[in-house]
Amino acid sequence: MEALLCSVALSCAVIALVYAWKILNRVWFRPKNLEKCFRQQGFKGNSYRVLLGDLKEMRMMMKEANSRPINFSNDIVPRVLPFTHRTLKNYGQNCFVWFGPRPAVIILDPEVIKEILSKSYIFQKPAGNAFSRLLARGLASYETDKWAKHRKLINPAFHVEKLKLMVPSFYLSCAEMLNKW
Repeated sequence: MEALLCSVALSCAVIALVYAWKILNRVWFRPKNLEKCFRQQGFKGNSYRVLLGDLKEMRMMMKEANSRPINFSNDIVPRVLPFTHRTLKNYGQNCFVWFGPRPAVIILDPEVIKEILSKSYIFQKPAGNAFSRLLARGLASYETDKWAKHRKLINPAFHVEKLKLMVPSFYLSCAEMLNKW
């Protein structure tokens, strides 16, 4: 009886340790390891903070931006995305931010963006939840062979020569809109 009680207690302790390790790994070790990898690759950003990451700071900056009156300039980014605006100012075009224990990479270099968007096999998309996969079907959500097939179908429509033919239509549409203002 005593041996059974001891083995049950030991089993519970092992299970508790395994779950504690998984939680510690998810909320501390994995984010810190990702941060280290980002910094080695030349990305800059805030250091990881346990559980919340940059979310608390994002919320405070958004609240502050919404409390001020709207400027009548075309520069709306500081009002709409104040945290992202400040991060880009402080860390440059290649940086990262933390949404809890998950990082988000911000890349503004067109050549790097082109490489990321054209190589679906190398740069994997994060797995979304089932509801978003149901609603958001299209080239942006497809992976591997399905992505390659749809990209081949869409690519001819965006050839430079075809886009040049559409410039007069774009011009007329924009001119109409500006005249209405």
